[in-house]
Amino acid sequence: MDRKELGHWGEVQAAEHLKRQNYKIEELNFNCRFGEVDIILSSEKYIVFAEVKLRKNKNFAAAREFVTAAKQERIKLAASLWISQNETEKQPRFDVVEIYAPNGARSEKIVINHIENAF
Repeated sequence: MDRKELGHWGEVQAAEHLKRQNYKIEELNFNCRFGEVDIILSSEKYIVFAEVKLRKNKNFAAAREFVTAAKQERIKLAASLWISQNETEKQPRFDVVEIYAPNGARSEKIVINHIENAF
């Protein structure tokens, strides 16, 4: 499994986890000229733009630390465009979903941390 396929696998794992938490998936992999949003979801009060970060472990650094300030700005710009195309009364929120899978897609147990209001 190459890196892109593994990233997609992680995004699917995150989406399934968030659905179990009563979020509605609005869109996966929203791409525009400004950047990409991995998962766009909604709850009763929020439209959530989530960045998924998959790592084997957090020995080097927590997965959330790889969402740099530049990446955050690209996500915010992409979110602004999505909101302009999809009118909503809901408050936008930016989350990070960390996934730790020691053996990638073959991991028997993965750990998922959903960080609300990450940036």
